[in-house]
Amino acid sequence: MRIIILAFLSFFMVQLMAQTEPVIDTSKNIILMKERSFGVIFHTQGWGIKYSQGYNKTAFKRRMIVIEMVEMQSLRQIRTINPYFTNSKSYIYGKLNSVFVFRGTYGVHHQLNRKPYWGGVELRFFYMGGVSLAIGKPIYLYILNASPVIYEYNITEERYDPDEHFVDNIFGRAPFTKGFNELDFFPGLHGKVGLDFDYASYRNKLKSLEVGAMLDIFPRPVPLMALNDPNYFFLTLYINFNFGKRYN
Repeated sequence: MRIIILAFLSFFMVQLMAQTEPVIDTSKNIILMKERSFGVIFHTQGWGIKYSQGYNKTAFKRRMIVIEMVEMQSLRQIRTINPYFTNSKSYIYGKLNSVFVFRGTYGVHHQLNRKPYWGGVELRFFYMGGVSLAIGKPIYLYILNASPVIYEYNITEERYDPDEHFVDNIFGRAPFTKGFNELDFFPGLHGKVGLDFDYASYRNKLKSLEVGAMLDIFPRPVPLMALNDPNYFFLTLYINFNFGKRYN
């Protein structure tokens, strides 16, 4: 939630600083049928990136195809360190997997108001849905193992096991690249609804702020944290900044 609040504040500060003179769009009578954009997503359990392609079905309805990738974190995760070693590495205790969700989405944007010729904001309501694929990469940690010498330890890289690894024998996180040969895949479905605020000065440019809610559902639970309930679904709130162009 703090990520979303900071992103909101940054967005509005930039817009206030950029307001100098109103820009009149001389292409207001041109109908542009297609659009393409890239975006950055901040949601209540992480962040992500997005690519979208759209085309007008009617003057007030736009079909959209979206591909996006988001990181999915637990709301309960807390980063910590081993307090007995000054050079220990931080890690998230109890985290089983790094989870990334890839989505392919199709939906419709309905225009609620048209932007005036002198500028302003165009508002659209949307509903979308599609397929999800969650990919889980297991967490590897540096583990302290007793040696014959007192106060000396052998350090090994091991996949996190909540039955064997505890705060007193975890030295820290291993490299993120460890575990890519043990990926697990979780297919599912998703849907989202929200509002899109288009604030671009010209009709052939695309700048918008999207606000909405997303639900990902998986038949097989996604293991994110140990000792927590299985994650059959993720319900998140998000904001999304989009930049692109419109064309024929």
